[in-house]
Amino acid sequence: MTTATSEKLDERLAPVIEKFRGKKGSTIALLSSIQETFGYLPEEALDIVSRSLNIPTAELFGVASFYSMFRFQPEGKYVVRLCRGTACHVQGSWLIGEQLQRHLGVKEGGTTEDGMFSLHFVACLGCCSLAPVMMVNGVVHGRLNPEKAVNVLESYRAGDKEETQ
Repeated sequence: MTTATSEKLDERLAPVIEKFRGKKGSTIALLSSIQETFGYLPEEALDIVSRSLNIPTAELFGVASFYSMFRFQPEGKYVVRLCRGTACHVQGSWLIGEQLQRHLGVKEGGTTEDGMFSLHFVACLGCCSLAPVMMVNGVVHGRLNPEKAVNVLESYRAGDKEETQ
């Protein structure tokens, strides 16, 4: 990490560090605040916070890796959540998941190299009557098959869909 990068991180982390200085038992809130600042938990940021607040780096990484709400990599511009609930599974969501992984070139939980898409499989989106379903940045797309799902993503790539986040 360059000195300029380190200084920029220090500057962005200063309010977070001051907010949590001297507060014991607030590791989850601290990590949430860091993730809110950067969109994920950069390793360098955790190192700086560890040194500044005298919290072992292993503790920060341990808590962050335990809870699924924390990310160590940035999310894509479009966050795709494919439902794996019973109704969607019965209607073929596993085939859609396989096709999306092939099409995007990422595994579940990954982000495309161009930073456009992050792919997540979720337990249920609560849209069973539209099964199989995926959500892109909070917008539900239902009654999918593998080809339709790819077409939806390509419409986002082409800029035909509005962003909601």
